[in-house]
Formats: sequence, structure tokens, C-alpha cells
Amino acid sequence: MLVRYARRFVFMAAAAAAAVTLLPAPALAQDAPAQTPAVSVTGGIDFVNRYMFRGIRQHSRGMATWPFLDVGISAFEGDGALKKVALNIGTWNSAHSNPSGWYESDVYGTLGLGFGGGVTVGTTYTSYTSPNDSFTHVKEIAVKLSVDDSAYLGAGALKPYALVAFEMATEPGKYQADGGLNAGRYLELGVAPGYSGARASIAFPVKVGLSVGDYYELDGVDNTFGFFSTAGIVTVPIGSNWNVHGGVEVQALGDTTEALNGGDQSRVIGSFGVGFAY
Repeated sequence: MLVRYARRFVFMAAAAAAAVTLLPAPALAQDAPAQTPAVSVTGGIDFVNRYMFRGIRQHSRGMATWPFLDVGISAFEGDGALKKVALNIGTWNSAHSNPSGWYESDVYGTLGLGFGGGVTVGTTYTSYTSPNDSFTHVKEIAVKLSVDDSAYLGAGALKPYALVAFEMATEPGKYQADGGLNAGRYLELGVAPGYSGARASIAFPVKVGLSVGDYYELDGVDNTFGFFSTAGIVTVPIGSNWNVHGGVEVQALGDTTEALNGGDQSRVIGSFGVGFAY
């Protein structure tokens, strides 16, 4: 069974880098047009006390270590309805101290499209594997719609998004997140308000994870509600390319995720990490 998300509230460093490549650059003077780097590289390492994947426990003792790397390629920029096209490829890993081992190694590729009004659409294929055979190979296609409403709401921007993911090539009890009988379809809705200053930035992401088809199966029943999450994340830049960041996330769990977490109705996740962007 793949008993694995909290990861991504810290992994937002790489995800944010992918999003930035899709957003229109600010307009500058005509004699100095904005230039977007053709290639960007982001990465880092995070340390967490507990690893949850979309409300499903992966690790709860000792510490989990998450190294990651993302390469973004700006493929197109234009003035029409389609503003930007970006490609991102990357890897994300999780190694656990107790029980020890290289628990997870993921590889993903994203095609991102940027439109006017801060709207971006990204399609991602992810291959989730376990080097120490803790879970079976999971393959997933996800589509994410994001809106950067900063231009309209300023400091009050919510930056809402919706993500839907589809498990592929599954078998009963294998190759899926909950280890259920059928391939799951997952829906996540969220916002990420925050404040960015010269010395630090803070974000307060809020999200809910839902099953829209066999994602949170339990004893033959698909429970719609998976989890609700709220977090606070502080990022402090170090020079122009590095940062340190840390935060706390609280997840409230549904019936299936509660059962997969040994009966616990909620989880608290603490994190600390170092990231870079070039």
C-alpha cells in the first residue's frame, strides 16, 4: 500500500519556481525590455517531523529528509492570449530515519501555459517510486489551474487554485495512493495568501483534499473528504539566490485518512529547510 502529502507545503519552493516562469514579467521601459531566463534551476533540502501525502501517513517517527531539484525552461513568450509556455522537469525524494531508508523517489514533468490576468494551467505527469519497496509504483496525471490575483487585490490576494489528479495503470490493491480496489481521482482546492517583504516573506496556505472517485477508499466505501490543511510558512532570503524557510502545518483528517493514520483525527507537521534558485 502506498501510505504517503504534507511534503508539498514545504516543497512549494520548487513549485513556486515553476509558477514564476509562467507569470508575465513586469513591464519595464521600452529601451530595457524584461528578459526571462531561458533556463532556471531550483532545489534544496527540507527536514520534517512527519510525512503525510494528501492526508495519508507515510512516516510518523524520527525525521524525514526531502532533497529536491527542478529545472525550468521558458519555451515561449508572446503578447497574444497565450503569454508563456514553460517546461519543468524535476525529482523529489524522501529518506526516513526510523525506520531508516530511501523511502520515495519521484520524477515529474510539467507543461505550463500562462495566460492574461495571472491565469496559469499546468499539466504534470509524476512517477512515484519506492527504492526500498515500501509501496508499489504509482503513476499520475494532474492538471492545476492557478490564478494570481495580486494585480487586482494587492496585499489581499488569495492566489486560488484547483488541482485534479488521476491515477493510471492501477490494479486492485496496487499502484494507487490508498491501496484500494480502483484507480483514484483526486481534487484539491486551495488558496495561498501571504506577504512578501525585503527581509522575509510569510504565506498561509489553506487547502482541502477530496475524492472525486475512489481516492479515499475504506472497506469498499469511497469517502469524499480526505483532509483539511492550514499552514504558516516563513521564508528568509540569503543573498539573491538562497533562502532558509520553515513552517507548521495542521491537517484535520476524514474517515479514510483517520483510519490510515491509526485513528488520529489530526496531524501537526513541522519543517525546516534550505533552498536555492538560479
